[in-house]
Amino acid sequence: MAVYLIGGPPKCGKTTLAKALSKKLLVPWISSDTLENIVRVYTQKEQHPLLFPHSYVRGKSNDKFYAYHTPEAIVQGYVEQSKATYDAVSMIVETYLTDQDDFIVEGYQVTPEIVYRILKKFGDEHIRAVFLLRRDEGRMVQDFHKSTTPNDWILRKTKEEATFAKIAKMISVYADYTEKEAKKYKLPVFEMDTNFSISLEKVIQQLLFG
Repeated sequence: MAVYLIGGPPKCGKTTLAKALSKKLLVPWISSDTLENIVRVYTQKEQHPLLFPHSYVRGKSNDKFYAYHTPEAIVQGYVEQSKATYDAVSMIVETYLTDQDDFIVEGYQVTPEIVYRILKKFGDEHIRAVFLLRRDEGRMVQDFHKSTTPNDWILRKTKEEATFAKIAKMISVYADYTEKEAKKYKLPVFEMDTNFSISLEKVIQQLLFG
């Protein structure tokens, strides 16, 4: 029995990993984006700017958003917003540990900080966690254009070609931040830029066997 936690910046393969692991183990999974949406519904709107700073200022156009915000500022918005979902992620873990059922949670809201808190509270016997990273900005831009994800937020909200490079830069900066945090808490990270399918299998082996 184990709860699997998968974190990292956007567009690093977290959902793909969750689906592959779910299929392999016949275990259900949830995106922490779903948990965040539930938290937002039950939060007073007056608190949204403070608790969900990234979503509050993002708007409908990536072109405008990335023109007026630095990669560092955008990453900070993600980091601050992730905290609003910490209690929900922790509750999911506690629920499935109590019921002795396997489960998978993936999303940027699964940060090294909340994983550390969960491990400190529940121990590491039944918790498995990894963080996926990407830094090759040119390869990321290529992959953005090849995306087959339904309702992809990058393709849907981006019209200007230069914006794709800005998004890739943000993800790279986010990866640096995540790796630094993961090292602080001695949590495993995996680079996903090359040989994605092989890297994916390595991550699965890490989650299954440590």
